[in-house]
Amino acid sequence: AFMTGHWVGTSTAFKDGAIAEQGPVFEDIEYKMDQTLITIDLHSFNLQLHTVIYYDEAAGHYFYCPYSKTRVGKYPGQYKEGKFLVQMSETYRLVFQQTAAGKFIEYGELLKDGVWSKKFEDVLQKAP
Repeated sequence: AFMTGHWVGTSTAFKDGAIAEQGPVFEDIEYKMDQTLITIDLHSFNLQLHTVIYYDEAAGHYFYCPYSKTRVGKYPGQYKEGKFLVQMSETYRLVFQQTAAGKFIEYGELLKDGVWSKKFEDVLQKAP
């Protein structure tokens, strides 16, 4: 539930630990179908994405299903210690969380030589 709402903020892309690009980002996150699905509509300076998240009881975890102009995916997710984690591969994951100040943060991390490093980070607040 911490993810739902209309959000605005800044998206930052990183390369070799330094800021490579920054720009505006907007996300609309809503429950659908009697709260059995969550949809995310993301618009940033470099990406448009529609995502569906649902819980699969047989599998015992969530699925994160992003749709872009050029690709579709389906990745396992879990809610753990106040964060929603999506494992896109053995070396890449997404993390969604809310800060103590009520901001919503989404970031992607790459595992290299045993260390996770951020590839992007979206920091958002509720839209007025």
